Amino acid sequence: MHLTLRSRCVRGAAAGALSVALVSVGSAGAVAATDPSPMPTRTHSAMPTAAAKAITIRASHSSIKAGHSVTLTGRADHLAAGAKLTVQHWVNGKWTTLRTTTVAKKGNTYTVSTKLAVKGPQKLRVVHGATHSRTVTVHVT
Repeated sequence: MHLTLRSRCVRGAAAGALSVALVSVGSAGAVAATDPSPMPTRTHSAMPTAAAKAITIRASHSSIKAGHSVTLTGRADHLAAGAKLTVQHWVNGKWTTLRTTTVAKKGNTYTVSTKLAVKGPQKLRVVHGATHSRTVTVHVT
């Protein structure tokens, strides 16, 4: 069989086009499988992402006398207004919940006061479910 230059070019172009088509179909499937948020269309919208919940905290005093109160303030970002917040302190290697509670106000702010009677450094945090603030230390004298 005698091949001319033109038939070799046509065969090469056809093989190249077929290869490109097969590679693009395979890679499109791989991209579609790894894309977590599909593009919005008329029939379905992009999946909403849940905002990370966070609680900030600030103590009114870094040092108080035993039996006096300390006021904790902060923000409860991405929590619904009215969400119950509790105060915890670190005792004997674990977090213990105090009776002091409050709710997140409109605008996601909160204010709560608690009396501290035990002398020494007291580590406190504010909690809602699995979400908690960083720790603040109040020295009780």
